[in-house]
Amino acid sequence: MTSLKTRTGLVALAIALPLSLAACGSSSDNTASAGAGSTPAASTPAETMTSTPSETMSSSQSMDASAAVFGAGCAAVPKDGKGSFNGMATDPVATAATNNPLLSTLVTAVKTAGLVDTLNSAPEITVFAPVNDAFAKIPAADLKKVLADKPTLTKILTNHVVAGKIAPDKLAGDHKTLAGTTITVKGSGENFTVGKMDAKVICGNVPTANATVYIIDGVLMP
Repeated sequence: MTSLKTRTGLVALAIALPLSLAACGSSSDNTASAGAGSTPAASTPAETMTSTPSETMSSSQSMDASAAVFGAGCAAVPKDGKGSFNGMATDPVATAATNNPLLSTLVTAVKTAGLVDTLNSAPEITVFAPVNDAFAKIPAADLKKVLADKPTLTKILTNHVVAGKIAPDKLAGDHKTLAGTTITVKGSGENFTVGKMDAKVICGNVPTANATVYIIDGVLMP
């Protein structure tokens, strides 16, 4: 009886061993198969981050700030450097104006009024920026007097600033200034005049880091 039981146990072991090995082999095959299948999925993020030629071109074009500007006066803006359109686009508005030779008198006035930090820290504004020739139209004695009167100078300068970045297609109409006054812009397309003196926009839609600038040929008195 003992011999019979021993033989029976050996037979059962012989049958069970191949089945156990087969099961292990099947599990290993499935794991290997799953690993092989996961390789393409792992490469998917890298593939999705690859830019197409058209996307690269679009990104390059978007960096050209001069593409959006308009007006005959834009030709006088430097072609390169910090005072160019691309250079101004990366700086806050008062700093950007400092680098533009067309706006040196305006910059002097802004510094005298202590408005550099105010303009640079504003989140989004539109600035109507008089060129040097605009200030030259004011008699020298009057300009000197205004520069010496900080409250008056501040009101004149903030009369050129409007909250929000205004696109050309939204430019025409009435706009409340930071001075608390209202200025009216007339025109359409690429032809606009600003304020009571009908100052002309000679170079419009100039981007800076925090502002849209419209360079004008007159000073907007409150």
